[in-house]
Amino acid sequence: MRPRVKGVLFDIGGVLYVGESPVKGAAEAVRRIKEHFPVRFLTNTTRMLPETIYEKLRGFGFEIEREEIFTALDATESYVRKHNGSVYPLLTDEAERYFDALRSDTPDYVVVGDAHHNFTYERMNEAFRALMNGATLIAAAKNKYFKEDDALSMDAGGFVAALEYAADTKAMLIGKPSRDFFHLAVDAMGLQPREVVMVGDDIESDIKGAQDAGLPTALVKTGKFRPADLKKGIRPDYLFSDITDLVGILD
Repeated sequence: MRPRVKGVLFDIGGVLYVGESPVKGAAEAVRRIKEHFPVRFLTNTTRMLPETIYEKLRGFGFEIEREEIFTALDATESYVRKHNGSVYPLLTDEAERYFDALRSDTPDYVVVGDAHHNFTYERMNEAFRALMNGATLIAAAKNKYFKEDDALSMDAGGFVAALEYAADTKAMLIGKPSRDFFHLAVDAMGLQPREVVMVGDDIESDIKGAQDAGLPTALVKTGKFRPADLKKGIRPDYLFSDITDLVGILD
């Protein structure tokens, strides 16, 4: 690894685990990398509470701390509180509990993530009406798709786009590829963006987003990666079969 790199950011879903299975050797790879560098874990996963993600990773054998995880829900909740706002959340039942104290019948913000089964016409229409009444649209995440155990699945991006179109508005993006989201994690390590490598499986959200934020990048061929991603004109600094290859660069 280049000497200028002093820290590592990891995407979670697709890099550390896929669906309900950890990537083989990933837990040991993270342990060894943490012997060399401070690390943080970034995720746009919005179906689950941050604590659920933490417990899931611990259950897979990852030796991490809760404060090392930066989620799009964490950042969204912090943003709304900072602005003394109220919300209409369009999320899963679990994730919506994160915003119980901020709910309102006349919300300042409509917060959208991967709502899974809650992406019904009725719920989408409630969100639309709130936007038409003056609420600001927040996309906790706007990914196109993600990898589950069996195949790719739609993520929140298409549903956010539908609300943008219907309400003639533009969503404020909180999670990746937001520059501020990357910098939040980098700042937590006391480093500069150029000193921290971002490891991800999403050529646009992880790799281009991190590059736009000034970070070197490493693309792994797990999770949602497809060979066609390499034809999009986005060039990662490193290309690995999986996260375990990163250890070889350190040795």
